[in-house]
Amino acid sequence: MSRGRWGLLAIWVLATPAAAQLRLPLPSLPLGPVQQTLGQLEPDALDRRIDLRHLQIRRLIRAHHRLIEADPAGEPIVRDEVLASFPSPDALARALALGFVVESEQVLPSLDLRIVELRVPAHRSTRKALNELRAAVPEAAVDYDHIYMRGGEAPTGAPVIAPPMPPATGAPPHPRVRLGLVDSGVDATEPAFRDSIVHPWGCGGKRRPGAHGTAVASLLVRRAHADLYAADVYCGRPTGGSVDAIVAALAWLAQNQVAVINISLVGPKNLLLARVVAALIARGYVIVAAVGNDGPAAPPLYPAAYPHVVGVTAVDADRRVLLEAERGPQVTFAAQGADLKAANLRHGSSAVRGTSFAAPTVAALFAARMSAPDPTAAEAALAALIRRAIDLGPPGRDPIYGYGLLGAN
Repeated sequence: MSRGRWGLLAIWVLATPAAAQLRLPLPSLPLGPVQQTLGQLEPDALDRRIDLRHLQIRRLIRAHHRLIEADPAGEPIVRDEVLASFPSPDALARALALGFVVESEQVLPSLDLRIVELRVPAHRSTRKALNELRAAVPEAAVDYDHIYMRGGEAPTGAPVIAPPMPPATGAPPHPRVRLGLVDSGVDATEPAFRDSIVHPWGCGGKRRPGAHGTAVASLLVRRAHADLYAADVYCGRPTGGSVDAIVAALAWLAQNQVAVINISLVGPKNLLLARVVAALIARGYVIVAAVGNDGPAAPPLYPAAYPHVVGVTAVDADRRVLLEAERGPQVTFAAQGADLKAANLRHGSSAVRGTSFAAPTVAALFAARMSAPDPTAAEAALAALIRRAIDLGPPGRDPIYGYGLLGAN
């Protein structure tokens, strides 16, 4: 969809038979005092890490205030654009009666979604347009087009336009697992991907590798040869990482039947993204997401905190949770997210830190157990990994380590 026009993005969910709901055994957790068996960062360094996302948000809005603004909670949103899920044509008609004009329409059959882009009438703020739509069409789910940030520090380097990859020849020495990634672009020319095949999506067919996506992808494929379906939702745009881009990426992954999807991005709760994630999980997909690095007392970040998403926290090489890692009932597993290296954009590797880089270990372990989306297979994979996890905190599941550490054995 064009970013050259201001618009209101409406997602119209078509009526379909209810799919089987994936029932993951993720009970509520007490969030009382927790022990400080944590990593070794100085307090001022911890404060800087925890505040990094908020600083990035302020800088992003300041640099691109014509395109981006803050919602009432201070989270970044696309200016003059909101999202809605209309249950019927009549609901959409009432939205049009407010003065919105249809700019474009996109059908996503793999998720039974219809996306309609509506131009917001002049002289209405984003907040006012959202409130008017909610009042006029109360049965619709309406929200801002939030922008999601990367969930960890990646090796820095200037974006590059990568040359095309040569076609793969011969059969892999082992069967490839299929993995999905929603992130920035991946530089498939890096040595880390020599035994895998990267299927890119986004940016109008142009390849714009990013440091974060390349680092996360290299950790996804380090344990197995992979068919990696990598969706770039940033593409070098100031509004990259917005909900509409993430939704389109998830629809592409569903169209390709990629059962396990890694999302190392974080942001606020969004009604439209929640609906899409729920629809995928009901169809037997597994969404693995980083819980974020806003600190142990911070509110939960999404998509990791949506029901039945597999939220992953990070530990260091000594199996101590990172000081900046978020805690709560959204934590399903822990994996190493510090004291390790990932591919950079210079055909080498660099140190990385954050929950972004723990999630790929868990996603790869799920993918090894699932060849296609299936609720029963997803439940079985979760149960097997719970049995395999190394319990690091109090006995049983806890809000720091979840069910325990994966990837160490």
